[in-house]
Amino acid sequence: MKKEQTIPAHVAVIMDGNGRWAKKRALPRTAGHREGVKVVEKLADTCLSAGVRYLTLFCFSSENWNRPKTEVNALFSLLENYLRKEIKPFRDKGINISFLGHTELLPEKIRELMSKTVSGNLPPEQEKLRLILAISYGGREEIADTARRLAQMAVNQKIKPEEINEKAFASAMYMPDIPDPDLVIRTSGEKRISNFLLWQSAYSEYVFLDTLWPDCTEKDFTAALDEYAARHRRFGKVK
Repeated sequence: MKKEQTIPAHVAVIMDGNGRWAKKRALPRTAGHREGVKVVEKLADTCLSAGVRYLTLFCFSSENWNRPKTEVNALFSLLENYLRKEIKPFRDKGINISFLGHTELLPEKIRELMSKTVSGNLPPEQEKLRLILAISYGGREEIADTARRLAQMAVNQKIKPEEINEKAFASAMYMPDIPDPDLVIRTSGEKRISNFLLWQSAYSEYVFLDTLWPDCTEKDFTAALDEYAARHRRFGKVK
């Protein structure tokens, strides 16, 4: 019998705890966000070493628009700086970047940088890891958008209502070419999905880390991958 692969092809991460990290140190929340950005490369390197092919990070939810304007602007400033200065090291490692969500709502200069980032992606044969940044994203919103898209297709007689099944629904979502996440990690000790990849994570394994996101190390991420592998050795993949 063929041994089941115990390395997840797709890892998704809810990066939680920036605010609490800053509060513990009597710092503004933006300091936590700045520190949290530094952890992304550690996680990407861990995934590269393990052989993970896709990594999705929940950077900015659709609900985050309700945060104070100063905090939202600070987050966008961090994103702008990241896209301007930090992409080349990723390219050198074989990492391509994609974006997930209603990015049309972001400031124009951010959208321009996103477009430039995607257009500079390596050819598929050189890609070792796809880093997907979920920005202005919500799982319920994606499901509603998909239902609306399929309804319009039915109105336009491009699909029959009886042809709308799980496969058709999945193919109409934001990124149908990306496999569903095998493993979802959430940091900071919270045990909630928080409207993240609701459809795609129906059969995902969840690992909850007590560590606040800015404090996470390669050891934490390796432990999550090890736990995923251990579950598969005991129970196999459930789907």
